[in-house]
Amino acid sequence: MTYMRPRARPARASLYAATCILAACSKPQNRPQRPAVAVAVTSARRAPVPYTLEANGIVTPIQAAAVASQVDGIVRKVLFQEGEEVTRGQPLFEIDERPYRNAYEQALATLARDSATAANAKKEVARYAQLVEQRYVTKEEGDRLEATSAASDATVRADRAAVANARFNLENATIRAPIAGKTGSLLVRVGNLVHANGATPLVTINQVRPIMVRFAVPASQLPLILQYGARGGLPVTAIPGGAANANTADSSTGAPVDAPAQLTPAGGSGGGGTMKQQGGASDDPPPVIGPTMIAPASGTLTFIDNAVDTTTGTVTLKATFPNTDGSLWAGQFASTTLRLFIEQNALVVPTQSVVTGQRGTYVYVIDGDTARQRPVSIERTAGGIAIVASGLTDGARVVTDGQSRLTPGARILVRSPNDSAGGGASAGQMGGRGGRRRAKG
Repeated sequence: MTYMRPRARPARASLYAATCILAACSKPQNRPQRPAVAVAVTSARRAPVPYTLEANGIVTPIQAAAVASQVDGIVRKVLFQEGEEVTRGQPLFEIDERPYRNAYEQALATLARDSATAANAKKEVARYAQLVEQRYVTKEEGDRLEATSAASDATVRADRAAVANARFNLENATIRAPIAGKTGSLLVRVGNLVHANGATPLVTINQVRPIMVRFAVPASQLPLILQYGARGGLPVTAIPGGAANANTADSSTGAPVDAPAQLTPAGGSGGGGTMKQQGGASDDPPPVIGPTMIAPASGTLTFIDNAVDTTTGTVTLKATFPNTDGSLWAGQFASTTLRLFIEQNALVVPTQSVVTGQRGTYVYVIDGDTARQRPVSIERTAGGIAIVASGLTDGARVVTDGQSRLTPGARILVRSPNDSAGGGASAGQMGGRGGRRRAKG
């Protein structure tokens, strides 16, 4: 009987297959590289930045007068157009003056009569004084004549007061403007009966040149206001219409008045880009103000309230504006900007480059062709820029657009300023070749 050994081929085949699988798994995988992200880049730089306080204010006339009649009568003439600007002393209304002129002439006649009587009484006193000395008449009769003369003098003084009162009423039959300013709506018309010191004014006049803007700022800023305001009037700008019209430009330069330097990525095929200040001296012509753009008005701080409002924690300020163009209107809301000082040599970056995370604020800094997070401390923001207190150096290249698609160490492609944000994003998502061709183009 022959002994049969078991077959080993199936076992060897299984071992061989397992060895091949392990060998295959141990080989390195060729994972696809993450595509570069297209971003916009600019450089941090030093620039002068004004320290400003912004608040919403209300335009208030320096003077306002409610014109009323000081005599009774019928309005015969209206000598101005409602809404017209008038000067001080300009005639506005004429009231029927005939009864007042008659009263004035009657007072003059009474004064003339009593003056003649008083003069005759003085002569009689002088004549009787000699007779009393010679004892032709009694002293009592002389005293009576002196009393009559004194009463005549008093009557003359009363007549003179009556003449002055009659002249006053006659002159006030013509109502004149007490101040210079802009008139409002007419509240009486020709033929209306008006009364002296009536409850309803005839018209209201607001002084509009110059004019004031009243606004409130936090009381915590009061020490700085007092410190820099002591050197003279602090400059204030006001934009009529409130914050809705805040994005306006100056009529001469096209840049926001009293606003900090606006920094934007500059062009360049190399990618890095440098900061360029808008509104400064450049080769490009300034933009033209369109019909919807309003030039800010420039004025001076003239009033600081003597107490802080404990309810709101604010202090009321007033600024005076020449308002030669009449852009500020009484009762209108205005967006005001008070400039305290200019911080020279401040390190600034665009506000859109600063990202707020769970650990604070940071920016993406370009290191070669990669982006790295760098924590920064922001002192304050002004307009479209942020003033960096620490964390950056002058000339550092920071990402201004595309941060949402970045991770620390991600590869980047610098967009041209002519590319839109959407185009750059799509370029970054297409992959290295497409994004690189867009960046080079």
